[in-house]
Amino acid sequence: MKIWMFLILIVSAASCQITEKKYAFVEGENIYSPQGELLHLKGVNLGNWLLPEGYMFKLQDCNSPRKIDQAIRELIGNSATTAFWDAFLENYISEADIKWLSENGVNTIRLPFDYRLLTHDDFLGRDMHGYKYLDKAIDWCEKYDIYVLLDMHGAPGGQTGDNIDNSDGYPWLMVDEGMKQQTCDIWQDLAKRYVNNTTVIGYNLLNEPIPHFFDNDSLKPYLEPLYKRITKAIREVDEHHIVFLGGAVWETDFSVFSEPFDDKLAYTFHKYWMPPVQKEIQQFIDFRDKYNVPILMGESGENEDEWVKDFRELLDLNKIHWTFWPYKKMDNTRGPMNFNKPGAYDNFIRYAESDRRTFSKVRALKDSLEGIKPEEVKELLNQFVENSKFENCYPNKGFCDALGLN
Repeated sequence: MKIWMFLILIVSAASCQITEKKYAFVEGENIYSPQGELLHLKGVNLGNWLLPEGYMFKLQDCNSPRKIDQAIRELIGNSATTAFWDAFLENYISEADIKWLSENGVNTIRLPFDYRLLTHDDFLGRDMHGYKYLDKAIDWCEKYDIYVLLDMHGAPGGQTGDNIDNSDGYPWLMVDEGMKQQTCDIWQDLAKRYVNNTTVIGYNLLNEPIPHFFDNDSLKPYLEPLYKRITKAIREVDEHHIVFLGGAVWETDFSVFSEPFDDKLAYTFHKYWMPPVQKEIQQFIDFRDKYNVPILMGESGENEDEWVKDFRELLDLNKIHWTFWPYKKMDNTRGPMNFNKPGAYDNFIRYAESDRRTFSKVRALKDSLEGIKPEEVKELLNQFVENSKFENCYPNKGFCDALGLN
């Protein structure tokens, strides 16, 4: 009887080991696959999809999602605007995009999103519709063997106070208790949803917190305690996934960090428009060496092919993981994928960038500008969506070569 019980225990233990979920993991300064293979993360950001940015729409002052949305609603009304955003979300990134990235050597995507997609806040005409798109992207990436790094690009209250987080002009998240708790709650919900998903490599808690516009000395002390609080909320439901922490001042300043407070942390920095030389990244390498932790270059790019090649090779030489920005952008060669600007699109730009501070100014603009009748605007926005579909996009060979893609 004892022998049979012993055998049953052995079989049960073996069965548990077979069915146990395995995850990418941190060991020292390295990240390993679930199978124990050393990983070198190389990829792109799916920017502009789940958090539209003004400059991606060829806009400068009308530059956050809510400002873009408002301009469109003034021109074509609420229902048509929601229909446009629905079409945009359904088509801007598709399975074909992910398949192409995989076939060309990308093994990681960083997936930026606005927290409003996951709440009852109105965002792009609807509420609580974000998980649909996160799930789609993760499923596609699982199919094509790509890891997904979830990036809260726009957090409650705003971590940057600028257009890129769709906030209210100040990084209120750093000082607003309610916003801090909401951020923790959303990350905990995300962690619950993806706790068993091994395609998700980890959670990038905040994008580019505390920029240079504000009093950094007073705000920086809030950042690491907030990271600890969010991580604690995640660990209550998910002990497995890697947590990625970005430095202050557009993710360039690691002085805000003390020694690591969790055994599954990685640290991220962003670098744009500087000489692609060793001294520009040495502080991050020194941090990695001091604390024996992985580092990821989460964003760079928006530059000429030669510069991108030099910087990417420098990162590879120093064994630094990277995800360049962005994957796709209209009428642009500074990314892997390009698509054409609709012929009448400048009419929309002229309206959106004009002074629309009062209702009388809005009425006067709609009377004076050409090419902005509702049907005309609907047509050019439909063309924007059509052009952005993968089958109508085309690679920028020079940029792809610079990243070492196939």
